[in-house]
Amino acid sequence: MEQEYTLLDIDGHPFGWPKNGFPGPQGPYYCGVGANKVYGRDIVEAHYRACMYAGINISGTNAEVMPGQWEFQVGPVEGVAMGDQLWMARFLLHRVAEEFGVVASLDPKPIKGDWNGAGCHTNFSTAAMRNPGGINDIMTAINKLSLVHTQHIAYYDPHGGKDNERRLTGLHETAKIDQFSYGVASRASSIRIPRQTDDDGYGYFEDRRPSSNCDPYNVIGALVRTVCLDGDDRKLSLIYVPTTAANQVRR
Repeated sequence: MEQEYTLLDIDGHPFGWPKNGFPGPQGPYYCGVGANKVYGRDIVEAHYRACMYAGINISGTNAEVMPGQWEFQVGPVEGVAMGDQLWMARFLLHRVAEEFGVVASLDPKPIKGDWNGAGCHTNFSTAAMRNPGGINDIMTAINKLSLVHTQHIAYYDPHGGKDNERRLTGLHETAKIDQFSYGVASRASSIRIPRQTDDDGYGYFEDRRPSSNCDPYNVIGALVRTVCLDGDDRKLSLIYVPTTAANQVRR
């Protein structure tokens, strides 16, 4: 799982941003280097070391599109252990940030306007998907996911989809919250098939819908139910309803 987060000063202002204005437009910050491009790398690397020391299978970090926004990746990890490891990695993130006098926010859209939100993109595969010809199993899984899109949205943030409404707008490398889509190497789709997976004919797919503040156990559970189980075991009880309706989540 790819955990995005935003570093904030104690007053809620994005870490490294000018106090009386905004930084330059997005573009040069993603995977950037240099003091004028990235803010807080010492925090990021301290967190990385803490995760390694704790035995968490952290596999990378990078600066994100919005300045002051970062990402770390945990995995590959199997099943429920993925939730365990991400939860502890989040705890360590907050604890390390505390030492620097900085807040690590998991808000999926901390800054309004022309700035990227934060997600928790989830890379998923089964043994069959990772074997030659696995692209067929990947496409079968995507078809299953397309049939229960609104149910998954309800499980992909802690407020039944309300948080993701601010993020999944079809802009800033997201798909629209009310439309299911997939594509090869597409960051504007609900599901992204990596270019290498498409070329090889096997691998994994990336679900780009989960929010940065998602419950990883809910995300994992929804994916496994839809992709791997059959019959009543596949049923998801929550359904996303837009906030324009009377109720946000219908049971």
